Amino acid sequence: MEKVIIIRYAEIHLKGKNRGFFERVFFVNIERALKGLRHELRRISGRYLVEGFDEERVDEVCERISRVFGVHSYSVGYQVPSEMDKMYFAAKTVCPKEGTFKVVTHRASKKYPLTSMEINAAIGGRLLSEYKNLKVDVHDPQSHVYIDVRENGSALVFCAFERGRGGMPVGTAGKGMLLLSGGIDSPVAGYMMAKRGMSVECLHFHSYPYTNDQAKEKVVDLARILSRYSQTVALRTVSVTHIQEEIHEKCAEDLMITLLRRFMYRIAERIAKKAGAECLITGESLGQVASQTIEGITSSNSVVTLPVLRPLIGFDKEEIIERSVDMGAYETSILPFEDCCTVFLPEFPATKPKLSYILQEESKLDVEALVDEALQTTERIVL
Repeated sequence: MEKVIIIRYAEIHLKGKNRGFFERVFFVNIERALKGLRHELRRISGRYLVEGFDEERVDEVCERISRVFGVHSYSVGYQVPSEMDKMYFAAKTVCPKEGTFKVVTHRASKKYPLTSMEINAAIGGRLLSEYKNLKVDVHDPQSHVYIDVRENGSALVFCAFERGRGGMPVGTAGKGMLLLSGGIDSPVAGYMMAKRGMSVECLHFHSYPYTNDQAKEKVVDLARILSRYSQTVALRTVSVTHIQEEIHEKCAEDLMITLLRRFMYRIAERIAKKAGAECLITGESLGQVASQTIEGITSSNSVVTLPVLRPLIGFDKEEIIERSVDMGAYETSILPFEDCCTVFLPEFPATKPKLSYILQEESKLDVEALVDEALQTTERIVL
């Protein structure tokens, strides 16, 4: 009797003739998640089995599997030959010794000599005979014993389904460039696009020396947290200090954030195209702050040709915080280190700036020279 972990995928089964591609990427992603741990991974008819792992590290194996997008559910159980005595012994191992229970059998092999109901009755009856404090409850049992009879002469026996993160395997939906700040929203935005199968690269804008090394390290930590789910391997950083100083000196104060974001989008698009990314990703939520009104968003969009994805656009702050907590980023995101958007922050930022007014103020700046200077400060940090 061998302890195994059974992994079931989510939306991949909907992919028809393309399903093989998604299954292969999913396989690679699970292998990557388990790198460094002894294990064997194989695919069996819509399921994946993790075998040969150190049973003392089963919690770590499960924790890593739980972070892989595409996992619908997983179970820790046993693989045995599909003989009644062997299946009973495994069922006895996973079944509690008291309370109510129910045996549920699924037969992938319809050639098996007993029906699912007959297996349920036989295994359940033997468990009742051995454990006097057990009772059957087919409607609302306290526990289950699941038996999955496979086509290859084996059976999988387990007692629970652990919920996975769902979504699609990362690497099946192109690449996006995430504008990663030090706040709560942008890591969640990257997480949500990775959940839809997109590979996520990270780009952070800083304003050293107005922002310090602690602020930069905070962003590196957020990128590392995101990389657990998105497979991000590096973070790029760009200084926009000189741009902010120019805007502060030459342009209307109320457009400080609006103009800065237009520069960020221009720089991000240049870096994204060079990195092979097909879109930009931001953590904007409509109306959350002054720059995230529809007028502000339209202003930012107008300077780029790549699509800008905003997965949080309709979320309120509480919903975003819930997701930040779930992915393990919240405690890092709320550390009190400022990001570049807090530098030269105007007292009354424009909430509905007209494009004509923006262009008038922007004409006071040498836009291309400032963008080129910013690109020269690009650094790449391996996570």
